Formats: sequence, C-alpha cells, structure tokens
Amino acid sequence: MKELPQIEIENASKATFDCVFPTCGGACCKQGRPPVEPGERERIARHLKKFLPHMREKARKLVERSGFVTKRVKSGQPMMAVSEGWCVFENQGCVLHKVGALEGDRFKYKPWYCAVFPLEREAKGKWYVRQWKVKGEGWDLFCLNPKESKKKALESCAGELEFARRFDGGREGWRKSEVDLV
Repeated sequence: MKELPQIEIENASKATFDCVFPTCGGACCKQGRPPVEPGERERIARHLKKFLPHMREKARKLVERSGFVTKRVKSGQPMMAVSEGWCVFENQGCVLHKVGALEGDRFKYKPWYCAVFPLEREAKGKWYVRQWKVKGEGWDLFCLNPKESKKKALESCAGELEFARRFDGGREGWRKSEVDLV
C-alpha cells in the first residue's frame, strides 16, 4: 500500500483550535448543513435503522418522512437536513460520530466535511484551518476564534488531519458505495 500523502496546511504555523464539546453544546451542528456525497448518502441510508433510535424525536420523524438530505445544494451535492435549527443527526453530539465510535471509527458515517472540521479544503486541493477572518470565514463560532485557544490546531486536530491525509490519498471507503467495497 502506498504511503499517505503529506498535506500542506496553509495557516498551520498560526492556527489554533480546541474543541470544547460538550461545553459548547455542539455549536458546529447548529444549522449544520454539510454537503453529502453519493457514497456517504448510501452508507448513511444503509445504516439508518441504527441511527434512528438515537435521534431527537422531531428529527427522526422528519428523516422518516422526507429523508436526511434536502434539495438544497452545496459544492454540487445535496445538503444534510435540519430540524429545529440543528443537523438532523445532532442529539447531544453527532449521532453518526457516536455510533461510528462505538464501532471503532468515529469518522465511519460522518460526511467528510464534518469529519475534517475545522480543516477546510479549497477547490484547488489546498487545506487550511478555519479561523475568524481567514479566507472570508463567516461562521463566528468561538472555537474558530484564534484568541480562544493556545493549542496549535495541528496538534489538537491530529485525527482530523489523518482523515484529511487519507482523503487526499484516496483511502476513504465511503467515497465508493459499500457494494463496490465487497
């Protein structure tokens, strides 16, 4: 197997980040509408029965009635549905994250946009850490405020960085349907 690529994080020397969940209440899931790629949608749909019991009641009913993605599009993909202002899979944290972690991989079911947060990939394949006022960041989450943490983002986001390296190296199975992986 070939070695994972090194990825350059544009603002690595200055970026700070410290996820303080649950103190923040899951602020990144508030109005969280990540785009969801075909393989991700298929994987979530295939395992939906195991997520439903963990979801908020109104979110579960919405998903059962209308599905977990909407007709809204971002980056060419449908976006995750929102219920009561929150991503449908938020329930005192990300249900997809929790179920994946119980199975040994916290990123297993999460859309890649969520899995790499606070890292962001530009269209040209370059990466950076989302921070207030960096590249027009419009989300004013306190965790993206560089003054809120002394922790270097590359240290506090080691798992997300590893996921991003696998992503760039084409080693994420979710990009294909599970049928293709068998």
